[in-house]
Amino acid sequence: MPSRPPRLAVRALILHEDRLLLVNAWGGGVSDLWCAPGGGVEPHASLPDNLIREVHEETGLTVRVGAPVLVNEFHAPERSFHQVDVYFRCEIVAGRLDDAWQDPEGIVTERRFFARAEMSGIRYKPDSLPEAAWGGAMLYDPLEPLVR
Repeated sequence: MPSRPPRLAVRALILHEDRLLLVNAWGGGVSDLWCAPGGGVEPHASLPDNLIREVHEETGLTVRVGAPVLVNEFHAPERSFHQVDVYFRCEIVAGRLDDAWQDPEGIVTERRFFARAEMSGIRYKPDSLPEAAWGGAMLYDPLEPLVR
């Protein structure tokens, strides 16, 4: 399989009332895996501008983008897939979660806030997500295998 360059994506760590916003980005109930909202970077727009767009598409929320807190890499060598995610702290500035919200791309089917204690009862990626969300230091999480 031919090699492709890594895909760049941005993700939002949004804590509201000490609960972390996560989305299920596997349409049709294919997986119970949760992740931070966000997605692929479009060229000629800043990382924060890309993140504001992605968060709104997936959740209906408008956010203010703060400092980066995690760089994570996923890969699936058998598919020649490698993605670098940059996670930023974000703050909600407008909107609220609404079950009727539809992701225009149809990828995100669920969105929900989780308390830190609830994280042990769900499947999520990356493994360092709680530490990044509730911790203080910048983290780097190298080459995690992609899972579904």
